[in-house]
Amino acid sequence: MLTLRPQVTRVGFRLWRPIFVRGAKMKRKVESKEATKDLEERIAQIPIDRYRNFSIVAHVDHGKSTLSDRLLELTGVIEPGSNKQVLDKLDVERERGITVKAQTCTMIYNHKNKDYLLHLVDTPGHVDFRQEVSRSYASCGGALLLVDASQGVQAQTVANFHLADDLGLELVPVINKIDLPHADVPRVTEQLFDMFGLLDPVAISAKAGLHVEKVLPAIVERIPPPTGKLDQPLKSLLVDSWFDPFLGVILLVHIVDGKVSKGTKIMSAHTGFKYEVKEVGIMYPERVSTKNLSAGQLGYIITGMKRSQDAHIGDTFMQVNHPVEALPGFEEVKPMVFLGAFPAEGANFEQLEESIEQLTLNDRSVTLQKESSNALGQGWRLGFLGTLHASVFKERLEKEHGGSLIFTAPTVPYKIVEKDGTERIVTNPDDFPQMTSGAMGVKDLQEPFVEATIHTPPEYVGQVVQLCQAFRGQQSDVEYLANGQVCAKFLIPLAELVDDFFGKLKGATKGYASLDYEDAGYQSSQIVKLELLVNGNSVDALAKVMHVSQVDEKGRIWVDKFKEYMRYQLFEIILQARCGNRIIARSTVKAKRKDVLHKLHAADITRRKKLLAKQKEGKNRMQSVGRVHIPQEAYQGFLARD
Repeated sequence: MLTLRPQVTRVGFRLWRPIFVRGAKMKRKVESKEATKDLEERIAQIPIDRYRNFSIVAHVDHGKSTLSDRLLELTGVIEPGSNKQVLDKLDVERERGITVKAQTCTMIYNHKNKDYLLHLVDTPGHVDFRQEVSRSYASCGGALLLVDASQGVQAQTVANFHLADDLGLELVPVINKIDLPHADVPRVTEQLFDMFGLLDPVAISAKAGLHVEKVLPAIVERIPPPTGKLDQPLKSLLVDSWFDPFLGVILLVHIVDGKVSKGTKIMSAHTGFKYEVKEVGIMYPERVSTKNLSAGQLGYIITGMKRSQDAHIGDTFMQVNHPVEALPGFEEVKPMVFLGAFPAEGANFEQLEESIEQLTLNDRSVTLQKESSNALGQGWRLGFLGTLHASVFKERLEKEHGGSLIFTAPTVPYKIVEKDGTERIVTNPDDFPQMTSGAMGVKDLQEPFVEATIHTPPEYVGQVVQLCQAFRGQQSDVEYLANGQVCAKFLIPLAELVDDFFGKLKGATKGYASLDYEDAGYQSSQIVKLELLVNGNSVDALAKVMHVSQVDEKGRIWVDKFKEYMRYQLFEIILQARCGNRIIARSTVKAKRKDVLHKLHAADITRRKKLLAKQKEGKNRMQSVGRVHIPQEAYQGFLARD
């Protein structure tokens, strides 16, 4: 017989609800605890020589996230078809089909009646997120080199291969998308051997689930286990971190030696700060609490850390009473693209600041500092790893937090060498010296260069060379590969690369070219600052540093473009583009005039002249004391990309 229990609501009515509803919830909770306990016991019985930590090395859109889903399904972590892009947890990752933040997941795979503990670290493929890639590799013993069966090896595949190879990772070649009409498995197999010396690739279709089951045995048999020792003092590598409003900063760590459990007192090698571990566990794919994490495992640690700024990726965590030597490879983030961000009209500054700080908590590669502009008011200067990184950040801010901001044009860091030999880095164009008598103390001006590697079909080589030369690129090498592709290398200023170079490259080659680049250091260059003047006053938010050869063309474009967005004022407005003491271009926005003659008789010429002269005198007086109101739509329209 079903028992019913009355439930009193706020309005006084009695509702009748079955008593077993609460019992069902309790039952599910008990089952969840039992499943977690069984999982923990199963993991505890697996020795470290049956651990496998691996990443997936691939070019953008070659199927990393899809393959990750299939592996999680085969090992029972998720239900088949239950989700897509499980490890792509950000909305922008799912919408763009890219991986931005490196995620990890633990799996158990039974091979020849033995359980193996697999730790998959899903890595980004785009060059902007190379730091995410490198720190993910540092916690792995091997990687799957994933290549599209129709596209073959691309520029970022080569770059990530060398990065993995330099770290001594064992690579397992995997050819994906073999079900596509243009798939050419023999050609890609030959390409993998010619370029990387890799044999016996596993041919699969991750999307269709074809032969994916062959990948797991290849991981077990070809990737070596971790070399950590359980009886040594704790030594762990911080792979990633993210912020939780209730738990604080959650640390994703790779335990190199020893073990960590609840109550362990740990210390950061970089900051020296000490913490007490409140919870440890694995990602399965969400957090699952366990008793401890031991050598060779990847998992999370909750310490109650309040500030994400204290979680330095690549840092070493150790026990307070057993200090050890820090792990190698830690380096501070070096942003290479900078944007000014200012609240749009009507936006709440405090709310925007909170939103930006929340995003930077989960992305430590973004640098943030406050700055003010005479034109746009109080704002921030943000530093990013590249233009895609900046674009993703802007999109997340708008979609996840509803932020309404005006972003200035992207700029790169410039080096200024004084005559006394001192050097300084300038990231804001407003701080760049005017090449006038006031800048006589400057000995040399330098800008950052990169070595760009472009893979393209032979029929587009001419367009690629023309495009690179238009962007001040210098060709350093060209090679015709066995797969029919051409690999061309160019030395290009980073400032040109951030100015939508990748979009224009894709357009010139109908999407067939791929790009990768590496830092090539600073070089002397003829760079100057171009400013936009409104009635003789410089608009600081619109200044830009560029090569002297671009000044004349850009100056004319700037003046014409800004004039389109300027509203008429009661007095005449003069727009000018200036470089140093030279005015490059000039245009005038005519004053808004009242018709002072509408009541006059047509023949009253003397009165007509008097009224027009009086109006002109008033306009001149307003121009001398008046202040030009520049609407925010003008800034937004001018700064928007064409």
